[in-house]
Amino acid sequence: MRTGRKTAAVVCTAALAAGVLAPAAGARERHPGGGIPRLTDDRGRVLTLRGWNVEDKANRGDKALSAITEQHFRDLDARGFNFARLLVFWDDLEPRRGQYSAAYLRRIERILDWAGKYGVQVLIDAHQDVFGPAFGHRGIPEWATRTDGLPFTPRPGDWFSEYFEPAVQRAFTHLYEDPDLQRAQAAMWRVLADRFEDHPAVLGYDLINEPMGELREGEDLPAAARRIERDQITPMHNRLADAVRSVDRDTWVFVEPTPIVGEGVETGLGKIEDPKVVYAPHFYNTAMEAGADYDPAAGWIESYEAAVTAYPKEHRVPVIVGEWGPLNTSLPNMGRFYREALASMNRYGSGWAGYVWCYGGGYCAVDEAGKFRTHKEQTAAPYAPAVAGRVRGESYDPATRTYRLSYVASGRGVTELSLPSRPRDWRVEATGAAWVRGGRVHARPGAGISVTVAPADPRPPLRVNHG
Repeated sequence: MRTGRKTAAVVCTAALAAGVLAPAAGARERHPGGGIPRLTDDRGRVLTLRGWNVEDKANRGDKALSAITEQHFRDLDARGFNFARLLVFWDDLEPRRGQYSAAYLRRIERILDWAGKYGVQVLIDAHQDVFGPAFGHRGIPEWATRTDGLPFTPRPGDWFSEYFEPAVQRAFTHLYEDPDLQRAQAAMWRVLADRFEDHPAVLGYDLINEPMGELREGEDLPAAARRIERDQITPMHNRLADAVRSVDRDTWVFVEPTPIVGEGVETGLGKIEDPKVVYAPHFYNTAMEAGADYDPAAGWIESYEAAVTAYPKEHRVPVIVGEWGPLNTSLPNMGRFYREALASMNRYGSGWAGYVWCYGGGYCAVDEAGKFRTHKEQTAAPYAPAVAGRVRGESYDPATRTYRLSYVASGRGVTELSLPSRPRDWRVEATGAAWVRGGRVHARPGAGISVTVAPADPRPPLRVNHG
């Protein structure tokens, strides 16, 4: 076991390579206006994480993770992103029970080294889709899949509906309740945490992606989700957090509800008995995932925000949205969706990771040439990854691309600014007892500081279509 405390460099762009992003145990600051704590570092600086998921679901074995390259992190950094949620798969890590792949761990470490080089903080996500390879997907190994002989019918055109196949649902029940599988899952996390606890790029561990479970006869989906979260997922999160803490005392643990929260349903998760917990829901709408346009009149974002903020307010934990973003962003209302979704997440969250940073079509953030796909350029905006003081207010105007921040300086470190593209493309001004140098704001302790970031060569105001 290694017990050294982790310190991690946060580099917002190549020109801003100097901050420290090392969250202290239990460090939190209340979210302005929301009653939700903010993530903070070991100096009490308020942190904001913005970035994308990074994945390779196609390759396995000797080629596992080969689709992820250094370019991913160089491009994330160049556009001002400081965060990546890295998908790893238990079936690749432990293809045979008790035999962990040293090659797979080395590939993860190589990716983390690239992230550290460009100042991108990484959340290691133990990912599963429809449980795992026993059902044609990735995640929990086949040797850990128990179905009691129940049926499974693949549904290639509607993969999410496969979660409701009897065999898949029973496999989740066994994962949650069989003592030997509980021990195996905890052992997997001890291997990961022991290997990477001291890596400077590692921010946290997402204990399991989008956990689901088995519905009972006559039970509607929201009621089933709350029961599963309360009775099975909460104990699992606590077991896995304990496993992580047996080898790593410092790194944040991220816990997810079922994806049913996307329907505006409050989670049934209980308290996770750990001092460094982050709530990490996902932000997807069923209709939009099926190809529909965003419907502002439906009130989905408002209902989601109301539901998803209840848990972190009650349990006093920060929020980072682990996945979000629709498949088809070229529909007429998608520009408005991005504006309203970003504004919503920024009201209550300490950050987010869009889905997914890749080069092509579908969910990819950018095309083959590295150009943002339609409307996804809205995710690249100025912000403050670290604020050395008590935040009084933040705002971003997408029409003028102007970011404003006000805070009371603490004197513990400096405030870091992230500027998409080149720093010289932006004008940074600070009022109060402060001065700006290289995208870093230095301030006198106790002083009230206001910072404005705007384009150096303003373009005509963006015409916002609210229709």
